[in-house]
Formats: sequence, C-alpha cells, structure tokens
Amino acid sequence: MSTKPPSPSLTERRKAATQLDIARAAAELFTAHGPDGTTAEDIAQRAGVALRTFYRYFRSKQDAVAPLLAGGADRWREQLAAAGPETGTGLARVLERSVAASLTPADEATAEGLRWTRGLLRAAAEDPALRAVWYRVNQESEERLREVVAGLAGPEADPLEVRLAAAAATDAIRVALESWAETDAPAHGEGAPADLAVRCLRELTGGLRLLRDSAE
Repeated sequence: MSTKPPSPSLTERRKAATQLDIARAAAELFTAHGPDGTTAEDIAQRAGVALRTFYRYFRSKQDAVAPLLAGGADRWREQLAAAGPETGTGLARVLERSVAASLTPADEATAEGLRWTRGLLRAAAEDPALRAVWYRVNQESEERLREVVAGLAGPEADPLEVRLAAAAATDAIRVALESWAETDAPAHGEGAPADLAVRCLRELTGGLRLLRDSAE
C-alpha cells in the first residue's frame, strides 16, 4: 500500500494560493514600511482580499508571513524524503547536500524566496511578534523533519540521535539565514546561505554518533 499522502483538493489548493498571496503582500509591506508601519487592512488591500478573509486565515499581521517563511523548509523536507539515502552515501553527506541544494537559488522562485526571507528577518530584528513567527516556523519544521530523518536513518537509529540531527539541521539553516540577513553577501558563493548552513551543520553535528558513523 502506498504511503504517499493524497493530493490536495481544489479547495485546499485555492486556500493555499490565497494564503501565499496574502503572505507576499505582507512581506512587501513589511520590507518597505516595517511591521509598525503596516496594518492588516493594508495587507488585505495589497493582496486584493477582504479584511474578513485575511482574518479567516491569519490571527495577526505578523502571522501572515508564516507561509512564505515556511515554504522553503517544506520543499526541502519533501525533496529530502523523496530522494532517500544514496547507495554508499552516509546520512551526514545526504543532509549536507540537501541543505546546500535547498539554499542555493536554482531558479527565480528560489531566489525570490531568499530575498523575502532576508527582508523579513531584517524587519524581525525590531519586531518581537515577527521574530516569534520565525521561531515558530522553525520549531514546526524541526518536528516534521524528525520523521524524515528517522526514515533515512533506519529503524535501528537511536531516537535521541534522530531528534538531535533534526534539531541541528533546522538550526543550521536558521542561523545561516539570520547571519546572512545581517550582511549584504550574495546568494551564491562564500558567505551565502548554503555556505553558512553547511558550516553550521558540520559544527553542530560533529559529536553526533548517528552522523559520524554514517559517514564512515
């Protein structure tokens, strides 16, 4: 029996598209005017939806950017789960490659996502509510990543090591993006998100037996 989740319905796809439209509108306004200079009404107007529609999907103006911040992590987990470990390739190498690939702009959509993330993280520096959304998105991503890492590691893997690996991979990306957002470094090469994330991942997982053993 296939374990692949069912495809989303038309209603679900429309809902996701509307949420993303609102998230992009919020990101544009936050980047230009900051959260303090933006209202929920402003976001709804920019997205072309009624204010009641905005509040149907989001509790606050800061919460509206969550789909945009989570999008990259969602795609990364899906690709990591679908690819699976390569023959003769340890879990450490698989994680490194996937982290680097997920943060290396291969098309305009990925590049745009990084630009939005940089702008939002800069705005979050002065807005605790926006930072809280960022931390929540990362926490939810870590929890979902744990299942993916467990599948890649196999049934004999230590659950604690699996949990630590998922936490390390998530934090490596989070710290890399936050550090990159504080600079004007490009999206490719030294100092780019992919470069920083791989460095962070190696530092954070150096003592993990699960990844050390898989690399041997």
